[in-house]
This record gives sequence, C-alpha cells and structure tokens, in this order.
Amino acid sequence: MPLVAHNELPAFRRLRESGQSVLSLDRARKQDIRELHIGLLNMMPDAALAATEEQFIRLVGNCNQIAQFYVYPFSLPELNRSPQADAHIDRYYFKFEQLRAEGLDALIITGANVANPSLDQEPFWEPLTRVVRWAEDNVASILCSCLATHALVKHLYGVDRHRLAQKKWGVYSHRISRVNHPLMRDINTRFDAPHSRYNEVRKDELEAAGINVLVESAEAGVHLAVSPDQFRSVYFQGHPEYSAVSLLKEYKREVLRYLGGELEAPPPFPEHYFSAEAADIALQFLERARKAKSTRGSAAEFPEQALAALVDNTWGDTGKTIVNNWLGLVYQLTNLDRKLQFMPDVDPQDPLQLRGRASA
Repeated sequence: MPLVAHNELPAFRRLRESGQSVLSLDRARKQDIRELHIGLLNMMPDAALAATEEQFIRLVGNCNQIAQFYVYPFSLPELNRSPQADAHIDRYYFKFEQLRAEGLDALIITGANVANPSLDQEPFWEPLTRVVRWAEDNVASILCSCLATHALVKHLYGVDRHRLAQKKWGVYSHRISRVNHPLMRDINTRFDAPHSRYNEVRKDELEAAGINVLVESAEAGVHLAVSPDQFRSVYFQGHPEYSAVSLLKEYKREVLRYLGGELEAPPPFPEHYFSAEAADIALQFLERARKAKSTRGSAAEFPEQALAALVDNTWGDTGKTIVNNWLGLVYQLTNLDRKLQFMPDVDPQDPLQLRGRASA
C-alpha cells in the first residue's frame, strides 16, 4: 500500500510528482487497511535535511503492499539550525512529545554532523538517548543510519567508534555474513552500498558486545548489524537511503569549501563512484576554478548536471529490499497477538521465528 500524505510536507508532493504512489489523507481514511506509523528522527545538517527526509520516506513507500505508511519526521531542538531550517521543522515536523503520546510502530534515526571528540559531549546526546530509551519499550524496532548507529551502540553497549586516517566515502562491494537472517531475504550475497564517514565501529568490538554483523565489506567494514535479539535495533553504518547523486552533492560541497578557502586541499573523489569520464570533468573544473581564482576572473560553475548524468545507483534495489524486509517484520510483530492464533508454535520473544510466515 502507498504512503499517506498526512500533512503538507513538500517531500510527499515531490515523491508523488516522481511517480511514487502517495495517498491523500482523505483517500486513506476511506480504506480499511492496516496502518504502520513510522517515526523519522532527522538529525542531518541543514544542507541535507530535506533530502534525507525524502530519501527515507521514499524507502518506506517502496515497501511491498502490506500496509498504509504514515511517516512522522521530527528533530531535536538542541541541534543548531539556521532560521530557514527551523522554519521548515516548525511547519512540517512533529513534536516528539506528541508522537510519544500517540504511539509509533517503528523508528528510523538518521545520521548527524558532530563537532566534539566524543559523542556523549554533543548537545543532542541527552535528548537522543531519551528518545531511544522510550523507543526501546514502545516500538517494534529502531533502524539507524551511520552516526545514529555509532551513537546507539555507544549508548546501549559501550562500543566506541574509532577515527579513520581519512574519510571513508564512496561505493563499496559488500558480502552477506548471515544469509539466513530474515532481513537478508531475497538479497544478493554480494552487493554495493555507499558509505560517507570519518569514523567506524569495528566488527570484533560489535560482536564482543553481542551485536550480530549481517553485511560487511573488505574495504569499508561493517555495513549492517542487528542487536543481540536479532531485530529490535538495526544498525546501518552505510547509507541505504542515498540517491544516485547524494555522494555527488557531498563532493560538490567539499569542493566549494576548498575553493572558498576552508580546506587546504581539494577533496579526493568518492571511491568507486566516478567513471573515468566523470573524473576528467571534475578535474577540468578544478583547474578552471583555480585559474579563475588566481586571476580574479569569473568563477567557474560546478558541472553538477554533467556529472549527475555519469554516476550510477548500484545499491538502491538492495537497500529497498532490506528496508522492505524490516517493515515486513515490524508489521508482523505489531500484529503478533492476532498472528499467534494461527502460529501457536511462535515464541513472541523471538522475531526470527516469524521469518517466512505469511501475514494473517
């Protein structure tokens, strides 16, 4: 079933215009169909705020037809925002207090930018952990992306992240470590996934804490892991939500920072992302921009459209399927009382036993 546009969030309109099925609230109310209510804690910085909400809402809306999906974006007041971002949040986002009172079926938590050496020194740390403590007892599952994964494994298991020698960003090949886990249903044993981060949590330390690693990369490390109970928390270190141009936009921001004097050297290309032709276009732009800056000539325009035509999305189907599997398990767990009438052999404390069972 489709997404439900239950407020005026512009992402719903953009998704509908792109061809995604999005129901109005009036139409949704006329259908007697099971609903799933998903919270989206969006902690991304202003430049990526709207894009991130749209990416995750698109992932949820691409799920198989099991329910009507209501997605509720919210953020944390402690995050430093521009007036424009604050206005967007005030108009279109929900308050956590309201969502806590009304209830959610599942929760998605995005990444965030940080400025302190330890995550527990960030202004968002205490409010984030309050949300997580509530969610542990009140939603079927929490799905985390990148920084949110680092924060939760530190908060819940005491696993600290490690600073990398250089930024890990690009598109990397991964392999499934546990093919029988229900989140891995219908997933290729080898697939691509994007990463973009300066830190990492390591497989050996996660496993020592009882966390199960499902997908990893020889180059990029852990991509996907789950809590010891196999499902209540789902940890992505990579970015299944990224669109084809997400890394390109990150690269553009870093290049403009370099040209503006914020960085001493131009950023490296995201690994395994630019073709030879795209790399040549990017290098030519840098050369023109340097010459224009040295001669005080007209600034060269970043060739975003030309590069966008040359980058590929080689991870979208896999990310969609994993999130589809996650939402299917959320649906089953939130409907468990009814299901147990038909599956008396299922242990309600063991989500893995739901794998492969038909919806009642």
